[in-house]
Amino acid sequence: SVYFISTVCLRFFALGVCVCVCVCMNVNGITFIGSVKEKTVARNLYAQARARGKAAGIVRTNSQDMETFKTEVHVPPGSKVEFELHYQEMMQRKLGTYTHTLHIQPGRLVPQLQVDVYIFEPKGIKFVKTPSTLGEHFAGLTKVTQTKEKAHVVFKPTLQQQRKCDNCTESAVDGAFTVQYDVERETNAGELQVSDGHFVQFFAPSDLTPLSKNIVFVIDVSGSMWGLKMKQTVEAMKTILDDLTMDDYFSVIDFNHNIRCWSEELVPGTSINVREAKKYIQNIKPNGGTNINEALLKAVRILLKALDQGLIDQRSVSMIILVSDGDPTVGEIKLSAIQKNVKREMREEISLFSLGIGFDVDFDFLERIAMENRGLAQRIFANHDASEQLKLFYSRVSSPLLRKITIQFPEDSVSDVTRNHFDKFFSGSELVVAGKVKSNYPFCKVFVFLLIQATMDLTLVTEADLQELDTLLSQQQHSFAGFASRMWAYITINQLLAERSLAPTAAKKRKITQRIMTLAVEHQFVTPLTAMLVESQDGPERLLADSPKDPKQGCCPGIGTARLTHSFINLTHSHSVENDPHFIVHLPKNNMDVCFNIDSKPGHILNLVSDPGTGIVINGQLVGGKKMKNNKLNTYFGTISIYSEDAGVKVVVRPSSIDLMEGKNNHSFSWAATAKVKVAIEKEHKITVTIDDKISAMVLLHRVWKKHPFNVDFLGFYTPNDNQYSSQVHGLIGQFVNEPEVKVFDMHEGTEPEKKQATMEVKGNKLTVTRGWQKDYRNDKKHGSDVYCWFVHNSGKGFIDGHYSNYIVPDLNSFLPSL
Repeated sequence: SVYFISTVCLRFFALGVCVCVCVCMNVNGITFIGSVKEKTVARNLYAQARARGKAAGIVRTNSQDMETFKTEVHVPPGSKVEFELHYQEMMQRKLGTYTHTLHIQPGRLVPQLQVDVYIFEPKGIKFVKTPSTLGEHFAGLTKVTQTKEKAHVVFKPTLQQQRKCDNCTESAVDGAFTVQYDVERETNAGELQVSDGHFVQFFAPSDLTPLSKNIVFVIDVSGSMWGLKMKQTVEAMKTILDDLTMDDYFSVIDFNHNIRCWSEELVPGTSINVREAKKYIQNIKPNGGTNINEALLKAVRILLKALDQGLIDQRSVSMIILVSDGDPTVGEIKLSAIQKNVKREMREEISLFSLGIGFDVDFDFLERIAMENRGLAQRIFANHDASEQLKLFYSRVSSPLLRKITIQFPEDSVSDVTRNHFDKFFSGSELVVAGKVKSNYPFCKVFVFLLIQATMDLTLVTEADLQELDTLLSQQQHSFAGFASRMWAYITINQLLAERSLAPTAAKKRKITQRIMTLAVEHQFVTPLTAMLVESQDGPERLLADSPKDPKQGCCPGIGTARLTHSFINLTHSHSVENDPHFIVHLPKNNMDVCFNIDSKPGHILNLVSDPGTGIVINGQLVGGKKMKNNKLNTYFGTISIYSEDAGVKVVVRPSSIDLMEGKNNHSFSWAATAKVKVAIEKEHKITVTIDDKISAMVLLHRVWKKHPFNVDFLGFYTPNDNQYSSQVHGLIGQFVNEPEVKVFDMHEGTEPEKKQATMEVKGNKLTVTRGWQKDYRNDKKHGSDVYCWFVHNSGKGFIDGHYSNYIVPDLNSFLPSL
């Protein structure tokens, strides 16, 4: 019988298979226990066991997309052997899904064959799919049971259902059983999970407008590409070129011993240009040698020319996609020299992606040159679906959403953090950062810094409790402890393997090698440098689980890194707007706070700040409460818009969402979540917007009980006195940048003993004001801090210029007309 159990927990799955060996082996009642050792030591012990005629074996992995275990076992005559395999693997999100694949090839009919996949995701499962990868023969046999957080997938064909035909003795079970799923994401700041003293941060934002791209396709057309390889490449390129848009720029280089350009300059992806490029590719006839060095340098120069001449959008993403099947044979053929040449010419704005077709290509070289230049490499297997593999890879990098992402944590709260600077983020993918949490902190906090456009920086903040996830996992039958620590070790080892391949000196390489082996042995990982030796408890029998024949297939190299700095704004001596809507104006020269309400109607848009000199306008739209209270319908700010006309950037904040707009580029973020504009979003709390490092504003989110009879979710607004507005600034609170002279005198008892009254002299007016207090929620979101102020009645009449109705504007982008 064959029985598979897969448990998926937080994108890290454990698999148990009673069919082949990796961890333990039972020979005639003797149990072999597996442990990872340095490869040379393990190989010697294995060789000794086999030489003595003892039970021994090698478990290898060699697969296209995931680790598929193949076992070669030496079994003494007459022995009874049972094998058991358990392994764990980090799941990678591609094209919006996590894909878990089990290769089932029993080779015969099986009386009992069953696959069970259990998924547990505390944040919620978005969908579960089971594509018919085993063929239509088994359509409808997979059953899926799903709740919000859990899913159970069962595949259990009967003996008769396994047959290729009704009377066949051959099994139709021969292929991959696939489960795909994705998780719910409440916040664009990502999902922070803390378990077993470690943290894992998953970052996969959505609702972002793709950036335009500039691509130079570099295609190997040497003689070795003749036949199926070239046919598949041409077929894939036709589809890829059709994906280009008017906003994209591209060119095509084909090379053998010579270098030819379809166009010496980048051209827009119009239908005419795409059609001409497809004709050019269709007519390529492979022959000759391979001059990779000159081809790549030519591609770099085409992109640099376009960048230097300002021909392409500075917000766009530039990349080179190399497709080759062989080693260089013409021109510069020394691989290290080619690497140095390309790296010297490249700029930070350009990434190189390498696709190696076939098994004879030097994939190690293609991988190194891609990693050095902020890209990645992939092997394309030269078979009937090579074209689909090429198109699938392109689809992963065809929609860049972000450039320059930094995921940071407070330095005194975490340690041993994996790579946290990323050059690009593509649609449907995911960035993962892991590390250790220091025990003296009750929670873990993360700041995600994004260069969302050339003129806009964005900071997202979220946090997680240290104990919450471990408590949840302990209650789940099919979850396993320690996933965060193993994921941290997995990511760290893979990053070290990538560093090792790029090590500039032998001494540096030895140092990295030792770190890899130490981590692999400590966390029991089979790597290109370690192996799993399985031996019985008393030591006479041995079994070895070895690394892949192609060690690079076990690695997951990341995209190159870039650094983005950011500073937070400290808001002090602020003007503020809270509910009612209530205004608190701090007058530092007079050392007093003045308050007033605006009794306007739901739907009205009030101008808060209008400054034609700097091109800044801040407006707020009112919403009403659910129903009247004491014969009055309270109003609140339901939308606040911060618009920079000069930068062409607008931030629109609502309790439900935060929208960032720059020209035709729109990005939407949830609350569960710069060169000229910096935006910092703190989960379920506040958003800070800074323009030109001169003007800043803070919007606080106030949630109320959903079943509250009167109140609704609303926004509070704060802006500091030291904003550098022009002399033209005005608006309900903008006018107080130029502080008026205020005198308060004749203080006396009011109608309520605790609320004194006085006379205020301001702007030539004498007003009756009342001493009271309001709340400032910047530092204490729940309770607020008391601010004592003089309250001006009648919607601020006499304190503000004109009547409050003069500040009602037609839309969120409107500047205030002259009063």
